[in-house]
Amino acid sequence: MTQITPLIPSVKPNWTKVDQWTYRLSKNWVLVFGVLFGIWVGLPFLPPFFMAMGWESLANAIYLLYSFQCHQLPQRSFFFFGSQRMYSLNEIQVVWQDTTNPLILRQFIGTPEIGWKVAWSDRMVYMYTSILVFGGIWWLLRRKVKPLRWWGFIILLLPMAIDGTSHLISDFAGIGMGFRDSNAWLASLTNSAFSPEFYAGDAFGSFNSWMRLLTGVLFGLGIVWFGFSYLNKSFTDLAKFLGTKRDRSQMVL
Repeated sequence: MTQITPLIPSVKPNWTKVDQWTYRLSKNWVLVFGVLFGIWVGLPFLPPFFMAMGWESLANAIYLLYSFQCHQLPQRSFFFFGSQRMYSLNEIQVVWQDTTNPLILRQFIGTPEIGWKVAWSDRMVYMYTSILVFGGIWWLLRRKVKPLRWWGFIILLLPMAIDGTSHLISDFAGIGMGFRDSNAWLASLTNSAFSPEFYAGDAFGSFNSWMRLLTGVLFGLGIVWFGFSYLNKSFTDLAKFLGTKRDRSQMVL
């Protein structure tokens, strides 16, 4: 006797609001990232403008927010509305306090005479701005650029690790007194071929400033080149899966 197997109707998938928004996010993740990350990168530049307009509470709120992510040492920060873009430690000590205590130095945000500092140090500015810039370039060239290998990623991040770690070790000797403050070792290696201002301190155009710029840009390039290709593949796969689910939910069974 032949046994008849009853037909079991397929279950129609339920297309929810969460699916809908997740699908849109996965299709436009670069745009969403660009907007949100752009806001995060842009906010540290606003306090100098707010201070100049007298909106001190709003400026201080942003300084506080970014103080959890950055040391905010004034001698390693950009200033707006002053005579210089950056100031040396000695210049900061003259208008603030004669101290090398980083916990006190970081509290200095500027004056009407010398301007107001950005809520991020120059290294953070270079790092995060380069991620935003390279992210846009990657999007334009994404079909031509192959993903960066893991070893290439490490090579691009290694200069930042070396530069940042050497600064940290140097600062243990005291702010303004370490081997990365005088860079006497570099002057010896190059036979003092450059001006004294190039070797000493953190001012714009100094060796330390150039290293933070170079390593910050390499860091941003590494993050984007390595990470964005994998993120794009993950979001593309998610969009395909949710698109199939949406199409099935619209089918008449």
